[in-house]
Amino acid sequence: MLATGVAEVQLRGECARCLTEIEASAEIDLQELFLFPSVDPDDAEASRVEGEMIDLEPVLRDTAVLDLPFIPLCREDCAGLCPVCGVNLNDDPEHRHDDAIDPRWASLVGWADETLD
Repeated sequence: MLATGVAEVQLRGECARCLTEIEASAEIDLQELFLFPSVDPDDAEASRVEGEMIDLEPVLRDTAVLDLPFIPLCREDCAGLCPVCGVNLNDDPEHRHDDAIDPRWASLVGWADETLD
């Protein structure tokens, strides 16, 4: 039995850059051959008719996953998270930190001010 149709699915995940939740819907074109129990398949993982019913979940899941982007983003220009403190840079694009001081030189930070006095 050949099952064909279009399914609308709800997708949910996280942005790969800023970790905010992403929700979307998609239409999936479905075409799958289901074998009756009396037929001996060439493929051991072939979809089968069970009684008078067919299970579309594995077919829909596999098709939906193949249509997903490799790196999901909430938007194309997502700025991501601050690597220092984790602030979402989309909410605060002007977010900055002072230049990091190498810990080997940290004790010399005030030295120039002390010698000028």
